Amino acid sequence: MKKLQGKWALVTGSSRGVGRQVALGLAEQGCNVIVHGRSLERCADTVARLKQYGVDVRVAAGELGTAAGDQAVIDAVAAEKVAVDILYNNAGIISEWSDSAFTIPMEEWQRVFQINVFSTVRLCNALIPPMVDRGWGRVVNVSSGIKNRPQRAPYSASKAAIDKYTRDLAVELAGSGVIISALDPGWLKTGIGGENAPRGVEAVLPGALVPVLLEDGSDGGNFFCAGDFQ
Repeated sequence: MKKLQGKWALVTGSSRGVGRQVALGLAEQGCNVIVHGRSLERCADTVARLKQYGVDVRVAAGELGTAAGDQAVIDAVAAEKVAVDILYNNAGIISEWSDSAFTIPMEEWQRVFQINVFSTVRLCNALIPPMVDRGWGRVVNVSSGIKNRPQRAPYSASKAAIDKYTRDLAVELAGSGVIISALDPGWLKTGIGGENAPRGVEAVLPGALVPVLLEDGSDGGNFFCAGDFQ
């Protein structure tokens, strides 16, 4: 029997890129998947690719990045009436390139933090407490290994916030059966990574599944790099 057989996972931003690869990897482990993207049409390709694994697949479409948009996605997940065992917070955006960190508009800081941090917090607030009640869960917050790029300060700062948030929640969740981790997918050829990245998006596996497959009782709050598991 596959380790995740019968579990349910919500993977945000799984209509393409890293999120799609994570969804495929989870399905290969027998996990049922709720695919998320901005629209039903954007999710169709991932849904089609998941059919080969014989798992149950649902879709929760909606635009993350505002309180109303986040709640709409949460409501769409709830409407499926399945217990989410795995929350994979993958959806995110990168900030626009700026010549100097001092000239980045505050609106850009707000835009990036809204989806990279605040949407993650709202999803965690909605979906982790039921995992605690059931005594089992895995949460993965996608982070980044970006450094020395002041031109992308909002993005790198948002990911640093995710790292600290993940460590804080790990303390809250200690002994609950729910294990939360952060994951750096690496520099990959994606919408965020760009075409100059050294590896294709497929290289995120199998490393991206490591924090989901942790043994019960493992420590939470750890930072994993997908590239370490090639």
